[in-house]
Amino acid sequence: QVQLVESGGGLVQPGGSLRLSCAASGNIFGISNMGWYRQAPGMQRELVAVITGGVRRYGDFVKGRFTISRDNAKNTVYLQMNSLKAEDTAVYYCKIWMPLKDYWGQGTQVTVSS
Repeated sequence: QVQLVESGGGLVQPGGSLRLSCAASGNIFGISNMGWYRQAPGMQRELVAVITGGVRRYGDFVKGRFTISRDNAKNTVYLQMNSLKAEDTAVYYCKIWMPLKDYWGQGTQVTVSS
């Protein structure tokens, strides 16, 4: 079994920052991609960022505000989010890709509001 534990969500004012973390544990092997998705109420889940080795890809809405990174020794992926906007409010999910199966975290709520 594989478990993904996310942390770092919360309430932040517009223009503020948050850092999300997602640690994978259990029967971990051969992780290729690690990434973050988000889902706002009534909306489809969308890609925020994904990292494969040293290559990073971001959703169009990120526009340089977020940075994804990973620590392979800790099987952990991070998402540094700066200049947050109200429209960034959503549940953020991490995802890892392994040879036989992909895994999702349980989600962490990010709320951007004054």
